[in-house]
Amino acid sequence: MDQLINLADGFAVAFTPQNLLFLVIGAVLGTAVGVLPGLGSAMAVALLLPVTFSLDPTGAFIMFASIYFGGLFGDSTAGILLNTPGNSSAIATTFEGHRMAKSGRAAKALGTSAIGAFIGGTIACVLVVFFAPYIVELAKVFGPAEYFALAVFAFVAISAVVADSIVRGLVALGLGFALALVGIDGMTGAERFTGGSPVFFDGISIIVITVGLLAIGEVLHVSGHIRRAGGPGKLVAPSGSPLLSKREWRQALPAFLRGTAFGVPFGAIPVGGSEVPTFLAYGTEKRLARRRGDTDFGSRGAIQGVAAPEAAGNATAGSAMGALLGLGLPTSATAAMMIAAFQQYGMQPGPLLFERSGDLVWPLLASLFLGLIILLIINLPFAAVWANLLLIPRHYLYAGITVVAMLGVYAIASRVVDLWLALAIGVVGFVMRRFSIPLAPVLIAAILGPMAETQMRRALAVSEGDPTIFVSSPLTVVLYALLAIIVTVSVLQHARHARRERLEAAARRDAPVPAGRR
Repeated sequence: MDQLINLADGFAVAFTPQNLLFLVIGAVLGTAVGVLPGLGSAMAVALLLPVTFSLDPTGAFIMFASIYFGGLFGDSTAGILLNTPGNSSAIATTFEGHRMAKSGRAAKALGTSAIGAFIGGTIACVLVVFFAPYIVELAKVFGPAEYFALAVFAFVAISAVVADSIVRGLVALGLGFALALVGIDGMTGAERFTGGSPVFFDGISIIVITVGLLAIGEVLHVSGHIRRAGGPGKLVAPSGSPLLSKREWRQALPAFLRGTAFGVPFGAIPVGGSEVPTFLAYGTEKRLARRRGDTDFGSRGAIQGVAAPEAAGNATAGSAMGALLGLGLPTSATAAMMIAAFQQYGMQPGPLLFERSGDLVWPLLASLFLGLIILLIINLPFAAVWANLLLIPRHYLYAGITVVAMLGVYAIASRVVDLWLALAIGVVGFVMRRFSIPLAPVLIAAILGPMAETQMRRALAVSEGDPTIFVSSPLTVVLYALLAIIVTVSVLQHARHARRERLEAAARRDAPVPAGRR
C-alpha cells in the first residue's frame, strides 16, 4: 500500500506542466539519437546528459526517464527500416522487422515494435514498483558459474534454434567468438590476436560488427541481386496501418507476454543487457512458428518475431531500472550511463536511495510510465511516415544506408580503421547470406563471449581449478538440463524437416510430366 501512496505522490510531481514538457523533449531527443546507426540508447543518455545540467534534480531525472526509453524506441526503428539497429538490444527485432519492411509492411512492423515496447516496459515498471525486493533477491542468486551457464544456454539455444542447420549455427557461433577474442585479455591484461597493432587493443566494437554484418552485408547482398535482375528496382511500397487488426492482436499478444516474461528477470542480473532475453524470445517464437507451420517466419517476416524481442528488450530495461535504484547495480550500458546522472547530483543508487531520496525516486518511477505513454503517442502515428523512407529507389536508399552506417561507425572513435573493419565484416556477412549461415549466433557470441570467458575463469579461480563448480548449484543444473532438452528437440525437428524435404523432392522427380510440356 505504501508503494501506491508513494507512486501517487510521484505522479503528482511528474504531472506538472514543466515536467511534462521535459518528458516530451526527452522522448523526442532520445528517439532521434536512438534512430542513428552506431549511436543508440546508451549514447543518447551520454550525449544528452549535459543538457540537464541546468535543470533541478527532479526535472533532470524525469527527462532522463524519457531519454532512456526514447533511445530504446529509436534503436528498433533504424533496424526495421534500414537493417541497421541503433543498439545491440534491437538486433533480434531487426531480423523479422526488416523482412516485414521489405515485403511492404514497414508501418505494421514499426507499430508492433512501439506497442511491444510499451507493453513490455509498462509491465516491467509495475513489477519494479511492487516487487523490487524479489528482483534484488534474484540478482543475489547469480555467481560466476551461473552467469557462465546462462551464457552457454544462450549460445547453444540460439545456434540450435535460429539456424536451419545446427552445423551452420555452430560455424556462425565460432565466427562470433573469433571477433570477440580480439583485444586485451580482461583477466591478465595480455594482448591477443591484435597482430601487435595498438589499434586492436580495445577489441572490435560491437557497433562495427553489427553495422558491418547487418548493414554493409545487406547492401552487398542486395547489390548482387540488383545486378542479376538487370536494374535498380524498388522495395515493395509500404502500405497498411501501423495499428494491429483483431487477428494480428491475437497473433501478437501471446508473443508480447512471452517476450516480457523473458525480459523482466534478465534486467536484474548483469549478463550484458537485453541481448540474451531478446534473442531467446526470438528463438522461442521461431521454434513455435516452425511447429505451427508458419511460412512467414524467415521469409516475409512474422509479426511475432517483432513483438516478442521488442517486449523483452523494454521489459529488461524496466527491471534494469529497478536493479539500478535498489542495488546500485548497472545491468546494461544504458543503466551505467544513468549512474553518472545520479552521481552528477551527489546521489548513489542502492538500498538506501528510497529512504534518503524518495522525493526524487518516486517521480522518476512515475515518469517511466508517463514516458512510455508519450513515446507510444509520438511513435505510433509516425510509423507510416517513417515507413515512407522505403519509397526511395533501392540504389539511392542503400547508398544512403551505407553513408549513414559508415558515419555511425566513424563516430565511435574517429578511426579510419573501423571503416575498413566494417567493410571486411560486411563482406563476411555477404558470404554468410550466400551460404545460408545465420547471423544471430555471430552477434550473440560477439556480445556475450567476453562476459562468458570472464565468468568461466572467475569460477575456476574460486574453485581452484575444480570444473565441478559449473554444476554445483541447482540453477546451473536446471539451465544445462533445459539446454539438453532444447538441443535434442531441435535435432529431431531438423531431422524431420530434412526427411520431409527429401520425400518432397523425390515426389517431384517421380511426378509424371504433363503432355503439353513433353
